Amino acid sequence: MLKIENLDFSYGEIKVLKDINLEIKKGEIVALIGANGAGKTTLLKVLSSLQNQQYGRIFFGGKDISKSNSMQRVKIGIAQVPEGRGLFNILNIEDNLLMGAYLRKDKKIKSDLEYIYKLFPVLREKRKQYAGTLSGGQQQMLSIGRALMSSPNLLLLDEPSMGLAPIIVEDIFEVLQELRKKGTTIFLIEQNAYLALSTSDRAYVLENGKIVMSGKSCDLIDDDRIKEAYLGI
Repeated sequence: MLKIENLDFSYGEIKVLKDINLEIKKGEIVALIGANGAGKTTLLKVLSSLQNQQYGRIFFGGKDISKSNSMQRVKIGIAQVPEGRGLFNILNIEDNLLMGAYLRKDKKIKSDLEYIYKLFPVLREKRKQYAGTLSGGQQQMLSIGRALMSSPNLLLLDEPSMGLAPIIVEDIFEVLQELRKKGTTIFLIEQNAYLALSTSDRAYVLENGKIVMSGKSCDLIDDDRIKEAYLGI
């Protein structure tokens, strides 16, 4: 579904991403783990065209999308749940969700809205409440729901567990498994390496802007280098 070839990105003189090669197949959950500052969020921004790569190519569904803008990438089925959620705080829950479907012209918007409410019942209960008044967990649910309202084939998630209580994190990651069963492919950035590896099918390890390891998540979680660097074992 997604293939990245020899991708580089720099902020001025500082090279943040270096020769990134990465592949995600349809129906997978693929995780990207690494320390703060490794370049994980920057990579998602490049995939969403919020930042433009200087070198390399990005393919989606076999087509080169390297030069497409962020709106075009949403149209072809790429949606991002950003770090910090990025909600419209002065709009209510339902309006935030409908903003996610802004580019759609089909007749399934209403049924998809119902599906989001089924995934996150609390959003239905509070649908007329302003997004800025929600708890952190409810805001994360809303951010995921808004992204899903664009009807994506590939969902990009940036630190979905950040700042949330464990029970809320568990609920959200159960939803991710449900989405995978429904056919949504997921690229997951997650600071909690154990959670990321125990949720995903495969994973990549990013250090100082370079991918230094990759493989099946079940193998990486038992790797001594991963245990020492990321799992505190």
